[in-house]
Amino acid sequence: MIPFRTPFFLPWLFPDLVWRIPTKEKKIFLTFDDGPVPGPTEFVLTTLKKFDARATFFCIGDNVRKYPNVFTQIAEAGHSIGNHTFNHLKGWNFSTKDYLANVESCTSQIALGYNSKSPVNSQQWTVDGQLFRPPYGRITRNQIRLLKESYKIIMWDVLTCDYSQSVSPVRCFKGSLEATRPGSIVVFHDSLKAERNLTYVLPRYLEYFSKQGFVFSAL
Repeated sequence: MIPFRTPFFLPWLFPDLVWRIPTKEKKIFLTFDDGPVPGPTEFVLTTLKKFDARATFFCIGDNVRKYPNVFTQIAEAGHSIGNHTFNHLKGWNFSTKDYLANVESCTSQIALGYNSKSPVNSQQWTVDGQLFRPPYGRITRNQIRLLKESYKIIMWDVLTCDYSQSVSPVRCFKGSLEATRPGSIVVFHDSLKAERNLTYVLPRYLEYFSKQGFVFSAL
């Protein structure tokens, strides 16, 4: 069975990473990985707006380069933006030097996108740019040690598994609901691969928790 909730021992093993936001308030922290992508990202933005929800988008630098107008829509909607490397690299497969260089390339691309395409100024990006999420959650301890000097490394409490073709939309929705709790950092993907589950689950997820009195905040 796919674990929608992060195993309890991972935050204990990696305490320098952010897995959940401690709070007694009814708050959920939605995050979206792998965009911006025409279609899925725009669907997410439209859906979030309907529920007055704020989120954090962990962007791939090369997608920001390819789809600057979609990136602009994220920034103009007031959502937070984080770094997801330039080429969606799995940290375990790359030297620390090459991995960090790819992270910095993403930061530079996002800063360029902010400054040239959106009304949000570079000072705002300086704040948002401190957020980093490793693709696949795969990162070495040495990479963590060096990245945490400049970035807050964000992991997750709930993985919706929207990207998995073996998980049905109904199962994706049910598992995500059951795993979510106050302070959860929840991962969706604004990607073509996740589109089938994303379009089914996200509006229903937002509606369900809105009716329970939850609010959706950016990191």
